[in-house]
Amino acid sequence: MRIAAAIVLWGALASAGGAQTAPESDDKARAAEYEAGPYKGFADDVLKGFASIVPPDANVEGVADAIVKVVDTPFGKRPFRVHYDPTQDGAEVVNMVCDRVRAELLRRIGLSDVLTPKDFTGQSKSAA
Repeated sequence: MRIAAAIVLWGALASAGGAQTAPESDDKARAAEYEAGPYKGFADDVLKGFASIVPPDANVEGVADAIVKVVDTPFGKRPFRVHYDPTQDGAEVVNMVCDRVRAELLRRIGLSDVLTPKDFTGQSKSAA
């Protein structure tokens, strides 16, 4: 048995409607409070802002291509995290910093072995 993980993250996509497909709150009273307060119109501004930075050719095919690339990469060489973010919203940089800090913590507490994929194919079934 081989154990490895890869996370594929994607940003807003023109073909998926981006943030326009985000669910609305079930708490209508609280949503109305926000809309009546100092953040009036903020949600619409966010949607318009995202719509303005999503390239028209940003689509799910880019996500599929990223997944295929990960699957085609040999075991032990796959990246932990892959981004497909046509908007370049900064998530990739934030995740790189978080991954680095998390890895350093795992090393400091003696758990660095979880940072690399494991190949258990050579072990007997009783040892696994």
